[in-house]
Amino acid sequence: MIKTGMYISDRYEIIDKVGSGGMADVYKALCHRLNRYVAIKILKPEYSTDASFVQKFRAEAQSVAGLSHPNIVSVYDVGEDDGLYYIVMELVEGITLKRFIEKRKKLDVKEAVGIAIQIAMGMEAAHTHHIIHRDIKPQNIIISREGKVKVADFGIAKAATSNTISQNAIGSVHYLSPEQARGGYSDERSDIYSLGVTLYEMLSGQVPFAGDNSVSVALLHIQSEAVPVRELNAEVPLSVDKIIQKCMQKKPERRYQSAGELIVDLKRSVLNPEGDYVNIPSNAIVTSSPTRSITEEELDTIKKTAAKGPERQVTYSDRKTRKKVKREKEELDTMDSGLEKVLTVVSVLAALALLVFIFWIAKKIFFTEDAPSPIDLINNVASTGDPNTPTPTKEENQTPFNIKVPDESTPTPTPTSAESVLVSVPGVVGLTVEDAEKTLKAASPDFQIKWTDEDYSDEVEEGKIAAQYPMKDATVVANSVINLTLSCGPEMKPLKNVNGYEAKAAIEMLELLGYQAGSVEDYSDSVPVGCVIYTEPEGGTQLPKDSVVILHVSIGREIKEVECPSLVGKKQARAEKMLTNANLEIGDIDFEYSDAFDAGIVISQDVEEGTYIEEGTSVSFVVSLGTEPTPTPEDKGNNGDGNDDGNNNQEDDEDGNYTPDPIDESADNDPEDPENGGSDD
Repeated sequence: MIKTGMYISDRYEIIDKVGSGGMADVYKALCHRLNRYVAIKILKPEYSTDASFVQKFRAEAQSVAGLSHPNIVSVYDVGEDDGLYYIVMELVEGITLKRFIEKRKKLDVKEAVGIAIQIAMGMEAAHTHHIIHRDIKPQNIIISREGKVKVADFGIAKAATSNTISQNAIGSVHYLSPEQARGGYSDERSDIYSLGVTLYEMLSGQVPFAGDNSVSVALLHIQSEAVPVRELNAEVPLSVDKIIQKCMQKKPERRYQSAGELIVDLKRSVLNPEGDYVNIPSNAIVTSSPTRSITEEELDTIKKTAAKGPERQVTYSDRKTRKKVKREKEELDTMDSGLEKVLTVVSVLAALALLVFIFWIAKKIFFTEDAPSPIDLINNVASTGDPNTPTPTKEENQTPFNIKVPDESTPTPTPTSAESVLVSVPGVVGLTVEDAEKTLKAASPDFQIKWTDEDYSDEVEEGKIAAQYPMKDATVVANSVINLTLSCGPEMKPLKNVNGYEAKAAIEMLELLGYQAGSVEDYSDSVPVGCVIYTEPEGGTQLPKDSVVILHVSIGREIKEVECPSLVGKKQARAEKMLTNANLEIGDIDFEYSDAFDAGIVISQDVEEGTYIEEGTSVSFVVSLGTEPTPTPEDKGNNGDGNDDGNNNQEDDEDGNYTPDPIDESADNDPEDPENGGSDD
């Protein structure tokens, strides 16, 4: 239990609780070592025993700890103290952009553009370190009391490399990019899309896509175009409207390719609001992971490092990348070794040819034809090993260098070795095993196809090629080894059962585990308000990553209202049956004399007919005893005390009051009862 005044790791003194999320609580604390106030995020006890949660919690700090920028919330420390896992961050006292928009409804154009520029500058710093936020939204933007905008909560950020395919298309669905909604590749341009949605909301006061549930909103991001923001806010200039449109393009290659490009146009929009300088490409082609050629200097450095000592250690994100890099290294070593041999032989031959040429020139100048020249001596030694052996004449078809000239009638043989032929590797990713082999053999019958281990793939279905090396269009020798990896489909994991969890905590848990979580409200008589009743699919179902999970969240017992029936004029038994059929409770039943109604007929009811009341409400009514009888002298008795001393059918109570015979309530001969052939009116 975290209490005010306690110390974390003998360094951080808890001052006050400032916030709470589904996974962690945030406290204001004093760092006694550096004498400054900090924000410390502590994982809730119920999650600290979950290894997966602890790993994700630590990853949040590791992904952003290396960033230092005025527009990014800094992370100072991460650690564990007696089972408490925590992250120490910069304390930013202010308001979230979401709350700011709710208070202001719509922001001024210059104010919104200024905020967007600061967000983009923070994103640019993160992208430079190959970190993608993946959850840019107003809730994760903090405006400090000094007006500084800071990007917070890198809880689902992930270091991006050229081989990274998004494993988690997660984040708030209203700000999700189309590629994240599809579970595809997400990169820096995904953050730019989310920033475009955020700017759209700042200027219009509403998100561009809204729906009944997260699935419908995600589909709108993929399929639908947003209403131009100028139609919702006439004060938005042309340049800003086009900037938002470019940020929110469905295809990443049509958006801004970097946060820097976006910042340039945002700044221009302040100086020239109505300028038409925002260019949205119609058929832009940009690769998701462009290839950079290695320079000669870098290649020399790699060779020298390999010769001097062990390889530098590199951390890779998954098993597939490690195998790929190992194969690349082996291929590179093989190619380097062969290249060095060829260069050595060529260098020796060139030097020898140059030496022979120099001797031949010297012979022409200094030696007579009768004396044996140094060339002849060299040729003799080269051919017989004896310098005294006569030199062959030119008539024997010899050149001055003693190289035999081939007969012109004999065609020169063309090298046909597979090692000397270069071919381009075709792409086979996504093909079946049979089609892949046919495609490769058609390119080169000498290709050696090698199968590596199977691997999970979210993009390639089971039984087809998930990866290849060398890559498509790579130029290799005709007898190269082509490594293929077979897909075993997306990795399936059982869905965690979150029934009974608080909805916010359940959503954060499922998103951290790689699912897209949304919620819908539902009635429940047993589950507390705000907690999960059940999920679709059910807990324990085997699902791939990025699957959509819908949480049905309790809003309490459903309150239904029904119309109170008219009981007046109905026999008592009929009235009770009408209340039961209307899901109403039978209240108190009183009896009174009535000259207008026969005995056993309802005289009145406490709830007026036609009134809508909640199911289960009690309705009381009064039943007629018929006309009140007139007492006779005989009814009064003979002792003068008013008690009945005779054998009358009616009896006086002990106080002398008249009490009629009870009515048989079981008799239901109401002629108006439909069961007795009457009407229910």
